[in-house]
Amino acid sequence: MNKKVAFYTLGCKLNYSETSSIGRLFTQAGFETVEFSNTPDVFVINTCSVTDNADKKCKKIVKEALKISPNAYVTIVGCYAQLKPAEIAEIPGVDMVLGAAEKFRIVEYLTDLTKNPKTLVYNQPVSEANEFVPSFSYGDRTRTFLKVQDGCDYSCTFCTIPLARGASRSDTIENVVAQAREIAVSGVKEIVLTGVNLGDFGIRNGQREDKFFDLVKALDEVEGIERIRISSIEPNLLSDEIIEFVATSKRFVPHFHIPLQSGSNKILGLMRRRYKRELYVSRIEKIKQVMPHCCIGVDVIVGFPGETREDFIDTYNFLNGLDISYLHVFTYSERENTPAAEMKGVVPGSARADRSKMLHILSDKKRRAFYEGQLGKTDEVLFEGDIKDGFMHGFTRNYVKVKTKYDPILVNELRAVRLTQISPDGDVEITESDEILVH
Repeated sequence: MNKKVAFYTLGCKLNYSETSSIGRLFTQAGFETVEFSNTPDVFVINTCSVTDNADKKCKKIVKEALKISPNAYVTIVGCYAQLKPAEIAEIPGVDMVLGAAEKFRIVEYLTDLTKNPKTLVYNQPVSEANEFVPSFSYGDRTRTFLKVQDGCDYSCTFCTIPLARGASRSDTIENVVAQAREIAVSGVKEIVLTGVNLGDFGIRNGQREDKFFDLVKALDEVEGIERIRISSIEPNLLSDEIIEFVATSKRFVPHFHIPLQSGSNKILGLMRRRYKRELYVSRIEKIKQVMPHCCIGVDVIVGFPGETREDFIDTYNFLNGLDISYLHVFTYSERENTPAAEMKGVVPGSARADRSKMLHILSDKKRRAFYEGQLGKTDEVLFEGDIKDGFMHGFTRNYVKVKTKYDPILVNELRAVRLTQISPDGDVEITESDEILVH
């Protein structure tokens, strides 16, 4: 076809893996993938709908795309496209909207790139999105996001993901291992396992056939991959056997990201989370017992309906007392068709902003304290190719961000590094050549 396509991805690591898979479909169809600014014939925008801000970003990206290439064909896929196809169809310049069950058939729908007066919408009920489609990101020599699970059977009151992605479903262990081996051949050194509810891995055709722990054990035997990182796992699904296995693993790194959402049992109940804070404490204590150096990230939502000032302070003090490494702070935003949107006790926007700011400051303190605790140690860093202000970055196994002056020979290399000082921007900085120890 001799046509050019460009992609833009909003949202989670899962979206990035799926964008790469969609990109490979275009390549097989004869399209050339180009940068967003390189006047493509087709724009594909993969959307998120976790917050209102993500929806607004989608509209802005469409507007910018048409400035770059006014006659380009614009297609919107992803969670926002599943939840609000009619709303997207009203955005000027959008030519096609594909829901969750249609997005991996995108090339089939692009039979003609003629821009029609009316937006084409292909969007079945989310119950039709019952097939697991394997995906992994491609193009970054350092790490790959490998999708192993999709959908969610949980019913958290704030979340639209089950409405956007459907029921929990997974790949087979054999297929995931085969993809990991394919990734290893490409020269990538780190795999990040992704999913909507990763710890729920193992459901196929509505039946549980495997456990996430079975997958972990199988992937640990894949030759050629130096590191495997678990992107996020629910505390009630993070078992002792997983923690103990990671502690002695050949490839799984000492880094967990464990959603909490609130440190108040009252708010956890309103959210319909499947644990109380006491279980969360036990997971952190278990990790630190067998991996004192482990990095632990935490998701937390502020301003949920019914969260009083006292509830927030309860959460703040709870987090402050936990041996954790950083926070991902989300300001609650109402989402249509969720129970939380109808709840009483709406928290004013100004209070939500103030609480978010407090937790962001706490996160900075936690990260700084964690980094300071790693100084004086030697760890292995996987260096990346991005350059900023003459510096390159990389991460240790336990997710300490390290910077050093750019050296092309270090790109995608694992090097033992002595962690000696924290730079003004908060990263660990390697300034002397003898702090990078050659194998």
